Amino acid sequence: MVAAPPGSYAGATTALAVLMLVIEFGMLQATLLRAQVRLYVAQSVVISVLAVVVAVGREVPELFGLAVFSVALKVVAVPLVMLRLLRRTDPEIAGSRAMGVASMVLLAVVVGAFGFFASARFGLVSPVLPTATLAVAVAIVLVSFVLMIVRRDVVSQAIGFFALENGVSLASLVVAAGLPLLLEVAFLFDLLVAVVVFAVLIRVHHEQSESLSTAGLTELQG
Repeated sequence: MVAAPPGSYAGATTALAVLMLVIEFGMLQATLLRAQVRLYVAQSVVISVLAVVVAVGREVPELFGLAVFSVALKVVAVPLVMLRLLRRTDPEIAGSRAMGVASMVLLAVVVGAFGFFASARFGLVSPVLPTATLAVAVAIVLVSFVLMIVRRDVVSQAIGFFALENGVSLASLVVAAGLPLLLEVAFLFDLLVAVVVFAVLIRVHHEQSESLSTAGLTELQG
């Protein structure tokens, strides 16, 4: 017996989740730091749109507020802070990698695939989103870790952390979309704190080393 094709809602939400993963791979391969910031903005727009789709399709009005706060913080505030820091620090090319582009992408594909298929072992069923979106969320989180590890500049590592938060946000939509708005905003406040910490770190690191590269930090000894 042939399985019925997914409905328009399931197809749209899964497509948005997969688009987030594709954008994550774009961040991994991006050469210019500003390009990474723009891709993060695009990914944040997608997660905000997904929250609106879930709010309409599954009647979860709290997600409208979450989408508004997400746009204000992730699409507006965070990119403005990062781009302003780049203007002050003589923008560099994010070319310092721990491995070649092909090896880096292959590693990300393997890690992402592992997260995608391993998530099936969780046995979680979401009342608002297809189960496949959780697998995509886990893959995004793991690829974000790869981005933070293989890039040797502090801006790319910050963007990787922020993208990881987007993956966690996607996972929270799958497993706990009905959380009170106050708790959702509290999670976003954690991101705001992280932005402040990374902004200070980027500025201090550039003032001391006149570079955004973190390669020299590996030579430090206690």
